[in-house]
Amino acid sequence: MESEVLKIENFSAGFGKCFVLKDINFSVQQNKITAIMGPSGCGKTTLIRCINRMHEFSPGAVYSGRILLHGEDIYSINPIIVRRKIGMVFQRPNPFPTMSIYDNVLSGFILNGIRLKKEEKDQIVFNALQKSGLWEEVKDNLHRRGTFLSGGQQQRLCIARALAMNPDILLLDEPTSSLDPKSTLLIEQLMEELKQSITILIVTHNIAQAARISDYVAFLYLGELIEFGPSKKIFTAPENKKTEEYLTGKFG
Repeated sequence: MESEVLKIENFSAGFGKCFVLKDINFSVQQNKITAIMGPSGCGKTTLIRCINRMHEFSPGAVYSGRILLHGEDIYSINPIIVRRKIGMVFQRPNPFPTMSIYDNVLSGFILNGIRLKKEEKDQIVFNALQKSGLWEEVKDNLHRRGTFLSGGQQQRLCIARALAMNPDILLLDEPTSSLDPKSTLLIEQLMEELKQSITILIVTHNIAQAARISDYVAFLYLGELIEFGPSKKIFTAPENKKTEEYLTGKFG
């Protein structure tokens, strides 16, 4: 029995009078990977920035409708709490350059002024790096800067940083677009493992990647949700002609 962790209801968002997203409706199931796909400029990143409550930082940002996390509207919750429950990993790896690997993992606590005992810190760092598949690679270099790691390792460090806060949902905005094929495969395998304990929403341009790892697909086009459903169905028998054209490479 699947259970719904996030529900997007009649949601629109944009800047000033220009709406980038128009009346989006779909639900995200717990412990599943939902891929958000569509050509450039269709509103994918705006959507996950709204789910993480980062969109409102942009000048002129507007939105309407509701996004419910476990039935509660995220816009009625303190945004700091929302960002603890909904972690975010960006397109380019962005470890804090002046911080060690250890402090990078703990940065959510450090920046929020949450005090922890040394044993608690050690445990959180170990758990997060273990979950992100990085522990064995960095355990002897925890106090070196995160920037000395390779691109793929830096991205897994950013995933560890998000996991350290123990979120319900992890948002990934094209997390492998700047990585080589081997690092990409490691991140994909990692997502498969992580979905046992966390719900994942991934924005991806990579159709093959979405087919490999996602359980559900939301296909956006010009700010509208054209089709949403189980990945198997969408990749084998899409209902909408636009979806089919996108998946067969007619545009994108």
